[in-house]
Order: sequence, then structure tokens, then C-alpha cells
Amino acid sequence: MTTPTDTTPAAPGEPAASASAGPAAIEGRSLGRIAWLRFRRDKAAVAGGVVVILLVLLAVLAKPIESAFGLSPDALHQDLLDPDLGSLPTGSFGGMSLSHPLGVDPLQGRDLLSRIIEGSWVSLLVAFGATVLSNTIGTVLGVMAGYYGGWVDTVISRVMDTFLAFPLLLFAISISASLQGGAFGLHGLPLHLAVLIFVIGFFNWPYMGRIVRGQTLSLREREFVFAARSLGARGPFILFKELLPNLVGPILVYSTLLIPTNILFEAALSFLGVGIQPPQASWGGMLNDAIKYYQVDPEYMVVPGLAIFVTVLAFNLLGDGLRDALDPRSN
Repeated sequence: MTTPTDTTPAAPGEPAASASAGPAAIEGRSLGRIAWLRFRRDKAAVAGGVVVILLVLLAVLAKPIESAFGLSPDALHQDLLDPDLGSLPTGSFGGMSLSHPLGVDPLQGRDLLSRIIEGSWVSLLVAFGATVLSNTIGTVLGVMAGYYGGWVDTVISRVMDTFLAFPLLLFAISISASLQGGAFGLHGLPLHLAVLIFVIGFFNWPYMGRIVRGQTLSLREREFVFAARSLGARGPFILFKELLPNLVGPILVYSTLLIPTNILFEAALSFLGVGIQPPQASWGGMLNDAIKYYQVDPEYMVVPGLAIFVTVLAFNLLGDGLRDALDPRSN
């Protein structure tokens, strides 16, 4: 028995109703939108992303902020120091006040807020610069090793193993110590700053190279690569037009996890006295200066330590969130 259909005539002036409703429209979602919806549900990752954006804006706008509020990382405020207490800041909590919200440093009386802002520019510049350098080298060599295979893969893999065998910390200490001082590039960029970016980035590329190589080994067997070959595409086209766009996700995730590692590495070198050199402000250098005052002025150590902690934590939360959002196997 068939189900009777509704044949009620339409009212005058109205279109006749369809006997059966058509299929409901299905809203398609792109991979980017799916990843964004996954990322947005991760509150910790969103919070980390907001902090990262604020830190980047703070670093980029460091000079305008200092000019607008009359801050200077090198200005001395000797009137805020007590000579009877060994030139420690007067008042409580390191001399905190409305004009100096984070206080001033002992002995010289420099504003800590302005030095933290200046240090954020230095740390992010080194971290981003080293990450871009290592990612560029690692991505190009990794995708070549994974796609071509054979002797190309063997040679590049052995080069990776050789670079990984270098004692990076000792090498960076020796190179940075031998090249202290001097100026380089635009606006008198310190030579040791450029050396830090080069050393950290140049000797960290094998990590990205291995990740890209592994991803390429699986992607080269996919249908879109075979289709490109059947249409006459050659190696360079397949590498940079077919494979590389599909590697953006892993590269982005690893970059957000590599940046905090580079920040810690730069802070460690500056703490050891072979990284960013005074009078340039750096978080690691401020921690080094605070060692001899940690008992009488602990706030001086807390401020740069907290800046490093918050920055590294924010990037790690952002990286974890991006990894979960871009992973097609996640729920």
C-alpha cells in the first residue's frame, strides 16, 4: 500500500506545495574551519594564544610604548635608591609605585617595566629569527629527502645526524663569547644578537628536517602525487606545489613548540653572560644580575623569571592546542 500524498490545493496567489520535501542542504566545512572549531573549544589554547598575541604586540610596539609613557630601560633613578642599604630600592616590593609599577633594579635604579618590555623584544626576535632559519633549512632538506629517497635521503639523513652530534650549548657559548661587542646590520643591531639567531637556528634545523621527512614519506604515496606525476609534473613542482602545502600543519605546530625552546636557550646564554650583552636588556641577563640580591630584593628575580615562565607556558599551550586542532584523528 502506498502512502497517500497531500494534494490540498494551494491558496490563490501562492505557489503549489511540493508533494515531497527535497533533501536538506548540507553545510560543508573546510579543513581550516574544522581546525578552528576544535581550537576554539580548547580554552587553555585560546588563553595561550591571547597571551602570545599580547606579547608579540608588546615586543613590536616596545619603542612607541616607551616613548608614549616616558619609559626608558637605561634611565637611572638614583634618587629611588637607599645608599645606607647598599643602593637597594626604597619602599616595599622593590620600590613599586605608580611611576614604576614593577619597581627599579638595585644599584642603578633602572625601571623594571621598561626593561621587561625591552627584553620581550630581544627574546622574541631571537626566538622567531632562529625558528624561521631552522624551519626554512629543515623544511627544504626534509621534503627533498622524503620525496627523492635513495642516495639523496641517505646523504641528507647523515648530515642531520652530524648536526645533531654537535654540543649546541657549548658551541653557542664559545662562538658568542668570541664575538661579543660590535655592531651589525641596520640600526646598529649587536653582532652577538645576530650570532645568537644564526647559531640557534642553524644547528636546530635537523629536528624540523626529520619531522618533514617523515611526513613526506607518507604523502608521496598519496593519490594527488600520482595524479600530478601522470600529468607530467616534475620534482620541484611536486615538492613546492603539492607536498609543501600539505606540510603547513606539522610545520606550524612544531614552530609554536620550538619558539619557547629558543626563548629558554637565549635566556640561558644571557644568564651565563655569553648571550645578550649589557646595556641591552634581556630576561636572562636580568636574572643573572638578580642573583646577588635574591635575599634582600627577591622581587628583582621574580619579575624576569615570571616573564619567562608566562611566555614559555603560553607558547606551549598554543602549540598543544594547534596540534590537537590540526590532527585529523582527534575528536
